[in-house]
Amino acid sequence: MATRSLNKVMLIGNLTRDPELRYTPQGTAVCTMGLATNRTWVTDSGEKKEETEFHRIVAWNKLAELCSQLLFKGRRVYVEGRLQTRQWTGSDGNQRQATEIVIEDMLVLDSKRQGEEPYEAEPAAVPQTGETQTAEETPVTTEPTTPASPAPEAVPAAKAKAKTKAKAEEVAEDIPF
Repeated sequence: MATRSLNKVMLIGNLTRDPELRYTPQGTAVCTMGLATNRTWVTDSGEKKEETEFHRIVAWNKLAELCSQLLFKGRRVYVEGRLQTRQWTGSDGNQRQATEIVIEDMLVLDSKRQGEEPYEAEPAAVPQTGETQTAEETPVTTEPTTPASPAPEAVPAAKAKAKTKAKAEEVAEDIPF
Protein backbone atom coordinates (compact mmCIF):
# COMPACT_ATOMS: atom_id res chain seq x y z
CA MET A 1 0.00 0.00 0.00
CA ALA A 2 1.37 3.40 -0.97
CA THR A 3 1.69 6.11 1.63
CA ARG A 4 -0.09 9.40 1.12
CA SER A 5 1.88 12.37 -0.16
CA LEU A 6 1.24 15.96 -1.15
CA ASN A 7 2.51 18.07 -4.05
CA LYS A 8 0.82 21.47 -3.76
CA VAL A 9 2.09 24.95 -4.61
CA MET A 10 0.36 28.27 -3.89
CA LEU A 11 1.99 31.50 -5.07
CA ILE A 12 1.12 35.19 -5.20
CA GLY A 13 3.29 37.29 -7.45
CA ASN A 14 3.61 39.37 -10.59
CA LEU A 15 3.93 38.08 -14.14
CA THR A 16 7.38 38.66 -15.61
CA ARG A 17 6.20 38.35 -19.23
CA ASP A 18 3.03 38.05 -21.28
CA PRO A 19 1.59 34.52 -21.39
CA GLU A 20 2.41 32.41 -24.47
CA LEU A 21 -0.50 30.28 -25.73
CA ARG A 22 0.24 27.28 -27.98
CA TYR A 23 -1.60 24.12 -28.99
CA THR A 24 -0.27 20.57 -29.00
CA PRO A 25 -0.60 18.53 -32.22
CA GLN A 26 -3.71 16.96 -30.64
CA GLY A 27 -5.29 20.43 -30.21
CA THR A 28 -4.79 20.81 -26.44
CA ALA A 29 -4.15 24.40 -25.31
CA VAL A 30 -1.01 25.02 -23.23
CA CYS A 31 0.02 28.40 -21.83
CA THR A 32 3.40 29.25 -20.27
CA MET A 33 4.30 32.35 -18.30
CA GLY A 34 6.81 33.61 -15.78
CA LEU A 35 5.95 34.65 -12.22
CA ALA A 36 8.12 36.52 -9.72
CA THR A 37 7.63 36.27 -5.96
CA ASN A 38 9.40 38.44 -3.38
CA ARG A 39 10.54 37.74 0.16
CA THR A 40 11.52 40.54 2.54
CA TRP A 41 13.24 40.22 5.91
CA VAL A 42 15.28 42.24 8.39
CA THR A 43 18.76 41.06 9.38
CA ASP A 44 20.06 41.01 12.96
CA SER A 45 21.81 44.33 12.27
CA GLY A 46 18.47 45.92 11.24
CA GLU A 47 19.19 45.95 7.50
CA LYS A 48 16.16 45.28 5.31
CA LYS A 49 16.80 42.61 2.63
CA GLU A 50 14.68 41.46 -0.30
CA GLU A 51 14.98 38.35 -2.45
CA THR A 52 13.13 37.57 -5.69
CA GLU A 53 12.36 34.06 -6.90
CA PHE A 54 11.32 33.37 -10.51
CA HIS A 55 8.92 30.55 -11.39
CA ARG A 56 7.89 28.94 -14.68
CA ILE A 57 4.09 28.50 -14.77
CA VAL A 58 2.22 26.12 -17.10
CA ALA A 59 -1.56 25.96 -17.62
CA TRP A 60 -3.50 23.46 -19.75
CA ASN A 61 -6.86 23.35 -21.59
CA LYS A 62 -9.49 26.00 -20.72
CA LEU A 63 -7.33 27.47 -17.96
CA ALA A 64 -4.57 28.03 -20.54
CA GLU A 65 -6.96 29.95 -22.77
CA LEU A 66 -8.24 32.01 -19.82
CA CYS A 67 -4.68 32.89 -18.78
CA SER A 68 -3.81 34.05 -22.29
CA GLN A 69 -6.94 36.25 -22.39
CA LEU A 70 -6.80 37.77 -18.90
CA LEU A 71 -3.12 38.05 -18.03
CA PHE A 72 -0.28 40.32 -19.13
CA LYS A 73 3.18 41.29 -17.90
CA GLY A 74 3.10 42.92 -14.45
CA ARG A 75 -0.33 41.58 -13.48
CA ARG A 76 -0.62 40.37 -9.85
CA VAL A 77 -2.03 36.85 -9.62
CA TYR A 78 -2.60 33.95 -7.27
CA VAL A 79 -1.84 30.53 -8.76
CA GLU A 80 -2.32 27.09 -7.28
CA GLY A 81 -1.01 23.80 -8.63
CA ARG A 82 1.75 21.22 -8.37
CA LEU A 83 5.49 20.99 -8.99
CA GLN A 84 6.63 19.02 -12.00
CA THR A 85 10.19 18.39 -13.15
CA ARG A 86 10.93 17.54 -16.79
CA GLN A 87 14.15 16.17 -18.22
CA TRP A 88 15.28 16.11 -21.86
CA THR A 89 18.38 16.05 -24.02
CA GLY A 90 19.19 19.41 -25.60
CA SER A 91 20.25 19.92 -29.22
CA ASP A 92 23.87 20.05 -28.00
CA GLY A 93 23.51 16.54 -26.50
CA ASN A 94 23.54 17.73 -22.86
CA GLN A 95 20.90 16.63 -20.36
CA ARG A 96 18.55 19.46 -19.33
CA GLN A 97 16.08 19.74 -16.47
CA ALA A 98 13.33 22.24 -15.65
CA THR A 99 11.03 22.45 -12.65
CA GLU A 100 7.72 24.14 -13.37
CA ILE A 101 4.42 24.72 -11.63
CA VAL A 102 1.47 23.15 -13.41
CA ILE A 103 -1.46 25.23 -12.24
CA GLU A 104 -5.03 24.11 -11.62
CA ASP A 105 -6.40 27.47 -10.48
CA MET A 106 -5.60 31.13 -11.12
CA LEU A 107 -7.01 34.33 -9.64
CA VAL A 108 -6.28 37.88 -10.81
CA LEU A 109 -5.59 40.02 -7.73
CA ASP A 110 -5.16 43.49 -9.24
CA SER A 111 -7.48 45.84 -11.08
CA LYS A 112 -7.85 45.82 -14.83
CA ARG A 113 -5.35 47.40 -17.21
CA GLN A 114 -5.70 51.16 -17.73
CA GLY A 115 -7.89 51.94 -20.75
CA GLU A 116 -9.56 48.51 -20.68
CA GLU A 117 -13.33 48.28 -21.20
CA PRO A 118 -15.46 47.72 -18.06
CA TYR A 119 -16.67 44.19 -17.43
CA GLU A 120 -19.63 43.36 -19.67
CA ALA A 121 -21.96 40.38 -19.81
CA GLU A 122 -21.62 38.21 -22.92
CA PRO A 123 -23.64 35.25 -24.16
CA ALA A 124 -22.84 31.89 -22.58
CA ALA A 125 -20.17 29.71 -24.20
CA VAL A 126 -21.19 26.41 -25.75
CA PRO A 127 -18.74 23.73 -24.57
CA GLN A 128 -17.57 20.96 -26.87
CA THR A 129 -20.04 18.52 -25.31
CA GLY A 130 -22.92 20.52 -26.83
CA GLU A 131 -24.44 21.57 -23.49
CA THR A 132 -24.82 25.29 -22.81
CA GLN A 133 -22.91 26.54 -19.78
CA THR A 134 -21.84 29.97 -18.60
CA ALA A 135 -18.23 30.76 -17.75
CA GLU A 136 -19.13 30.50 -14.05
CA GLU A 137 -20.39 26.92 -14.55
CA THR A 138 -17.55 25.79 -16.81
CA PRO A 139 -15.03 23.79 -14.76
CA VAL A 140 -11.39 24.75 -15.24
CA THR A 141 -8.93 21.90 -14.84
CA THR A 142 -5.46 21.02 -16.03
CA GLU A 143 -6.09 17.31 -16.46
CA PRO A 144 -5.23 16.26 -20.04
CA THR A 145 -8.28 15.70 -22.22
CA THR A 146 -8.75 15.06 -25.89
CA PRO A 147 -10.77 17.90 -27.43
CA ALA A 148 -13.45 17.18 -30.04
CA SER A 149 -11.79 19.54 -32.55
CA PRO A 150 -8.20 20.74 -33.11
CA ALA A 151 -9.00 24.31 -31.99
CA PRO A 152 -10.81 24.44 -28.59
CA GLU A 153 -13.39 27.19 -28.16
CA ALA A 154 -12.45 30.18 -26.03
CA VAL A 155 -14.46 31.17 -22.96
CA PRO A 156 -15.92 34.70 -23.33
CA ALA A 157 -13.32 37.04 -21.85
CA ALA A 158 -15.72 39.39 -20.07
CA LYS A 159 -17.51 36.58 -18.17
CA ALA A 160 -14.19 35.00 -17.25
CA LYS A 161 -12.89 38.38 -16.04
CA ALA A 162 -15.99 38.93 -13.90
CA LYS A 163 -15.72 35.44 -12.39
CA THR A 164 -12.00 35.84 -11.73
CA LYS A 165 -12.47 39.28 -10.19
CA ALA A 166 -15.24 38.07 -7.86
CA LYS A 167 -13.26 34.98 -6.82
CA ALA A 168 -10.10 37.08 -6.29
CA GLU A 169 -11.97 39.49 -4.03
CA GLU A 170 -13.17 36.57 -1.88
CA VAL A 171 -9.71 35.05 -1.59
CA ALA A 172 -7.87 38.36 -1.21
CA GLU A 173 -9.67 39.01 2.08
CA ASP A 174 -8.15 35.82 3.53
CA ILE A 175 -4.62 36.27 2.14
CA PRO A 176 -2.20 38.49 4.10
CA PHE A 177 -0.07 40.66 1.79
